[in-house]
Amino acid sequence: MPDVFVAGVGMTRVGRRSEPLPDLMADAAHAALAEAGLEVPDAIVVATMNPEEFIGDGNFASNVATQMGFADVPTLRVETATSSGAAAFYAGFAQVAAGLRHTVLVVGGEKMTHLTTPRVSELIGRSIDPYERAYGATMPALAGLVTRALMTRGAANAREIAQVAVKNHANAARNPLAHFQDAVTVEQVLESRMVADPLRLLHCCPISDGAAAVVVSAEPARVRVAGIGHGTDTLAMRHRRELTSFGATRMAAREAYGMARFGPERIDVAEVHDAFTPFELISLEDLGLVPPGKAGRATLDGETALDGRLPINPSGGLKARGHPLAATGLAQIVECVWQLTGRAHGRQVAGARRALAHSIGGLATNNWVTLLEARG
Repeated sequence: MPDVFVAGVGMTRVGRRSEPLPDLMADAAHAALAEAGLEVPDAIVVATMNPEEFIGDGNFASNVATQMGFADVPTLRVETATSSGAAAFYAGFAQVAAGLRHTVLVVGGEKMTHLTTPRVSELIGRSIDPYERAYGATMPALAGLVTRALMTRGAANAREIAQVAVKNHANAARNPLAHFQDAVTVEQVLESRMVADPLRLLHCCPISDGAAAVVVSAEPARVRVAGIGHGTDTLAMRHRRELTSFGATRMAAREAYGMARFGPERIDVAEVHDAFTPFELISLEDLGLVPPGKAGRATLDGETALDGRLPINPSGGLKARGHPLAATGLAQIVECVWQLTGRAHGRQVAGARRALAHSIGGLATNNWVTLLEARG
C-alpha cells in the first residue's frame, strides 16, 4: 500500500461559538489547506454527527463545500456518532491509499451550545440502543454504570478517576484553543454536582462548538499515517461480553498496530477518548499503553502527565479541550501532528516521534485508532 501523509492541519478554538457551523468548518479547512500549500483539494470528506437536529440543516457535505467555495469538488459526508471525525479521516486516507485521489481535505465540526443541555443530551442519546433508551438509559447513565463496575472490580478508585480530570484540565490551561482554561483539584472534582452516580460534573466533558481539518496527501510530508484501525461492538450494553473493557477499541488497536508494524511500546504521546474520565483509564489498558489494572495508579503517580513517561491528552482531551462531536477525532489528529512537528507550544512533548489518536463512537460501538509517525 502506498504511503499516505498529513500535509496540513487546522482547527478553531473550541467552546461556545457564535459563528455558524459552516463558517467554523471553513475556517479550519482553509487553515489546513494553507499549511499544505494547496488551493483546491481533489476531494472533500465532511464529518458531522447530527446537523439536521442540532442546527436544522441537511445535505451537509454540499452545504460545507459550498461555504468553502468548493461546490465543484467531489464531497461526501461520514457519520459514526461521536467518532465521525476519525471515520472521515479514514475515508480520506483510503481514497489516497487506493490511488483514487492525490489530496483529500477532511473537515469535521459540530455546533450545540445554542441548545439546552437536556436537548443536547437527548440528541446524543439517540446513538445508544433504542430498547435501553426506552427504559430511561442516557449516555451519562450508561457511563455511570460502566464506572461503578470498574470501581467494584477494584480496577480504579475515586481519586484515580478524578485525577484524569485534574491532569487534563492542567493540560488544557496550556492550550489556547481549549474550551476550559482553568485548573481543577481532586477535591473540586469529587465535590462537583452529581450527574449519574458515581459520575459528577467534572468527570464529564462539556458541550462544545468547534471544527478541525486535516489534509491527507500522497505527496511526502513531515508526518506519515503509519496505521489505522476500526473496531465495532454491539449497540446494546446488555449484549456486551464485559462492561469494563471496550472490545471495539481492542479490535481497532490490533488492526492499527498490525498495519504500522509496531506496538504500543513505541508510542510517545497519545490523544485518548475521555468524554467521561474513567473511559481514559479503560482505554489506556485496551490500547496496550498501560498493563491491565494499572491505569488508575499510573495516572495518580503522574506517568500520564505532560512530563510523565507517556503523556496522555496534552491538548486537554475531550474533558477540557472540549468535545464538538464530529470535530473531536480530527482535533485529536491535529494535536498529534502538532506534537510530532514541535508546534504544540506550551505543552510540547519532547522528542515525540510516534503518536496515537483514539476515538470512540457512541458508547464504544464504533471506535478508531490512528497511528502517526514523524519523518526525517
